[in-house]
Amino acid sequence: MRSAEDDRLDRAFLALADPVRRRIIARLSRGPATVNELADPFEISKQAVSKHIRVLEQAELVTRSRDAQRRPVHLNPARLEALTGWIDQYRLTQEAQFRTLDAVLTRIAAPRGRHDKEES
Repeated sequence: MRSAEDDRLDRAFLALADPVRRRIIARLSRGPATVNELADPFEISKQAVSKHIRVLEQAELVTRSRDAQRRPVHLNPARLEALTGWIDQYRLTQEAQFRTLDAVLTRIAAPRGRHDKEES
């Protein structure tokens, strides 16, 4: 059975599958920006950038606030941390398995004891 967190992870990873949205996230890692500021480096319309931001908002990767006349977009570090935690649980498991394999291979490759040499 799928949990709400599974759905949230799916939305976040799907949002990050797009290179434009990843570049928007990279830009926001340096600080908040308006849609106009985010649209500058892209060869797409401001409306298209707004659609990308909506996808990122639905994935909870960014938020918007009101600042007088502006509506800056902010990165949501808590959501990125949740994604990192999900990835880390699998990365750490794999690293532990590789360390175990490395120890076995090191033992196999170690020089044999004196008793083993006398039998040869």
